[in-house]
Amino acid sequence: MTSLDTTTPRTKAHIKGAPARRQAMLDYLIQAGSAQVDELAERFGVSRMTVHRDLDSLSEQGMVNKQHGGVTTRSSSVFESNFALRSHIATREKQALARAALEEIAPGEAVMLDDSTTVSELASLLPTREPLTVITNGLESMDRLKADSGIKLITLGGDYQPRFNATFGLLCEQTLANLRASVAVLSASAILGTTAYVQDPAVTQIKRAQMAAAERRILLIHSAKFGHSALHRLADLSEFDLVLIDAGLSAEHRAALDEAEIVYRLIKA
Repeated sequence: MTSLDTTTPRTKAHIKGAPARRQAMLDYLIQAGSAQVDELAERFGVSRMTVHRDLDSLSEQGMVNKQHGGVTTRSSSVFESNFALRSHIATREKQALARAALEEIAPGEAVMLDDSTTVSELASLLPTREPLTVITNGLESMDRLKADSGIKLITLGGDYQPRFNATFGLLCEQTLANLRASVAVLSASAILGTTAYVQDPAVTQIKRAQMAAAERRILLIHSAKFGHSALHRLADLSEFDLVLIDAGLSAEHRAALDEAEIVYRLIKA
């Protein structure tokens, strides 16, 4: 588990500007889970009124819950679903997984990317493998690739959902049914046993369609997601040609993967 930042409040007071302070405040809350207004005011060297304004801003973005005298991060289902919030979690591990996934992609291939924050890290690296065709419903991946002339970008239509920053629904699924990719790269909300789960039914449906539309399937998953479940079953890990996991995976979960003969690789962050 990542240890809490022990930087002193006096050091924190050197953070300049509301956006940077709110970013630092969110980073702290993600790790701490909750905090009191007085605690945040002291930690960041600002007034209680400034803390309230910062928390109002974060609350309006769906990142935190304000309570009387304090604040908490969102409940687990919303925490897992909100793209902006998820993008701040385990960034070092996600980047390491993305670099490992890049090694599985060759120039000239058609690559399917899901809407996850982990896979959007891979999007930033794909220009090093151009020419490529990239197919995605994730707007973050689109933004990272849209200016690169060596990438043929195919965007999946459908209904835009802001909390995922991606498109879903019937139109998206119909488009996928008419495409075939060399490889699909996905992530999931949780792993229980050797089964991958996703919190939202619309997201699950599109991920399944992406898996069906690809010759090879690669799953990128953070070790902290093992031992947990979510509402909707995505797939057994045996349905992936390769599962990439950061090296924080426990010996117990490694043994379960070995026993099930799952093809996986541990990646140092």
